This record gives sequence, C-alpha cells and structure tokens, in this order.
Amino acid sequence: MGVLNVTPDSFSDGGRYLEHGAALAHARKLIGEGADLIDIGGESTRPGAAPVSEEEELARVIPLVEALRDAGVPLSVDTRRPQVMRAALAAGASMINDVEALESPGALEAVAAGDCAVCLMHKKGDPQTMQRDPRYADVVVEVKAYLAARMIVATHAGIARERIAIDPGFGFGKTPAHNLELLRRLDEFSSLGVAVVAGLSRKSTLGVITGKPVGERLAASLGAALLAAQRGAHILRVHDVSETRDALAVWQAMRAQ
Repeated sequence: MGVLNVTPDSFSDGGRYLEHGAALAHARKLIGEGADLIDIGGESTRPGAAPVSEEEELARVIPLVEALRDAGVPLSVDTRRPQVMRAALAAGASMINDVEALESPGALEAVAAGDCAVCLMHKKGDPQTMQRDPRYADVVVEVKAYLAARMIVATHAGIARERIAIDPGFGFGKTPAHNLELLRRLDEFSSLGVAVVAGLSRKSTLGVITGKPVGERLAASLGAALLAAQRGAHILRVHDVSETRDALAVWQAMRAQ
C-alpha cells in the first residue's frame, strides 16, 4: 500500500504533494514502482495534528480519486468522515481506511451501503493528545479486543467479514515500547481471521531506535516491514514502495527454497 498524503502537515512528507499535479505524479510513481494499492489521505492524523474542515478534505481527496480511478490499482481513502467516505466511494475508491474504526456517526452506514473494503484501525485518544503518556495493562490484548469488538459492530451493520482488514495502529496512542510489543506479537492478530495491515514506515519509533530524522529512516522502515511480514501482516503501508518490494522479494525467495 503506497502512501499518498495530500496534506501540508503529515509527519513524513507534509506539503510535498499538496498540489494536485504533484500528488498525481507521485501516485503514478508509486504505481510504477509496484504499489498494489494507493492510500490517499487529505487530513493528517500524526501526533499533534490539527483537524481540517470536511470541505478542505473533500477538495484535496476527491479530484485525485477521480483522476486515478482508471490507473490500474485499487484506491484506498484514509478518512474518518462519513461524507468523505461516501464521496470517495462514489468517485471510484475501493477501500476506506479509517483511523477511528467507523466510530463516527454515519460511518458504518456509509461503508455498509456499498461493497468496498474497509480497514479498521486502533488508536487511543485523538491526534492532539494521543501521545501524552498512553498506558495499557497489555497493549496487544487491549488492541486486539478493541478491533474484535469493532469487527462485530461492522458485521452487524451489514459489512461482510471478507471486506474487513484490521490495523493495530502503530504510533497512534502508543509508546515505542508499545509499538515494539505489537510488532513482536503481531501474529496474535491472525486469530481474528481477517487481513492485517501494518504501517510502520518512517514512524517516530524508528527514529527513537536509530536516532535518525524522518528522512533517513529507509533502512529502519525496511527492517520493520520485513518483521511485520514475517509475523503475518498481509498489507504493508509504506512510503518507499520499490525498496520495500525488493526487500520482500529477497525474503520470499529464501522462503521458496
């Protein structure tokens, strides 16, 4: 899953692809590098990020979905707003990636009305406060229980289980220790019986481990992606598609021997 942030303030590439032409060119670059799907986001949810208006999010996202719907890969839209979900699906998106796991009023109905895929993500708190001393008795048990509960709510709303993926939400209300524990025990999420999404690319935990700024975390991101794949992740949400595919190719060739 190639990341396309159409925002001025995303933690890694904020502002680089805010202009429509730059975003379109980057999406096509990611597709050329082998992205299986593109995840378009018009509102940053990084720690400390301020919300944007629904109108602004729509203006950033929908023209891109319309421009890319025939690009040859499915489009995911990273949003928590039901109106943006509906507009994105009408414009040609195939997946909704929701950091709030369809908790917003109307979100369940917006997704249930069609046949799109949906990713339910765990986060603790909101972006402006979620990194202020998050605590868990057992982060894996609690995150898994939350996602299992949201899956039940989604299926009761008419969203078929086969349409659902889950994301433990690395960095969303978790300390580096929490993130490493989630990664170490990521295989435990497989018992929920749906695809697992892992988004560790360039995140601050990798900066804590390596001491590197966000622009110098490629090697750490590749290591994290491989570890996630080894522990059962089905979808890797990454900024560096070509390099991640190369790393996975080596691992998969070794497994095939």
